[in-house]
Amino acid sequence: MQIDDFQKFHDGIAGVMGFYGKSISRFALDVWWTALKSHELPAIIDAFNRHLANPDAGQFAPKPADIIRMLQGSTQDSALRAWAKVDRAVRSVGTYCDVVFDDALIHRVIQDMGGWIGFGAKSEAEWPFVAKEFENRYRGFRSRNEHPPYAPVLIGIATAHNEPKGFESGKPVLIGNRELAQRVLREGASQPMLGFSSVKRIANERDDRKKGDEGVGGALDNDGKPGKAQAAP
Repeated sequence: MQIDDFQKFHDGIAGVMGFYGKSISRFALDVWWTALKSHELPAIIDAFNRHLANPDAGQFAPKPADIIRMLQGSTQDSALRAWAKVDRAVRSVGTYCDVVFDDALIHRVIQDMGGWIGFGAKSEAEWPFVAKEFENRYRGFRSRNEHPPYAPVLIGIATAHNEPKGFESGKPVLIGNRELAQRVLREGASQPMLGFSSVKRIANERDDRKKGDEGVGGALDNDGKPGKAQAAP
């Protein structure tokens, strides 16, 4: 929401609480605003309407957590959806390309786990453990309603090799909703969140193992891990 939405938001909260025979204090209103301001007003209105119509919970006045759950689902649901995007991107796009997801939190979690290139270096045997770690980290951020800084682009192998030599790399592949991914790209931190040397080291190690590949393709590696591709899923 924007600051211009505050009055409409205030009127809406007051109306809902009035429906339940309750008033709302200035402090409570500030809590509601802080909890929901990162969401768009039409989506918030829809979430309130769904709460009111919910046969199990609709008889009780909503709390911010109830509306956030309506907006995002449970933290577990959100984490599973986020991981599904990552898993599909690694397998179909690969870590040769730079990527931008439509969820900024995915960027931060991947960064905290060592970066995009490192995901492509994982074996199939390691993959379930990677998934579990990703989901736990993602749920932690969601449950705290945090919006941590993140790098706007997840660096792939091509950029890790080309940038130190002054060569340009192609545009990043947008994953998921194009408009949301472009927003993630615009609003990301300008400085890299991970040391570039670690990214370059991982890229070099993988490059040694893949010597002889013909650049960008689309096939899977022999071990079932994704090869290099350019098209978004």
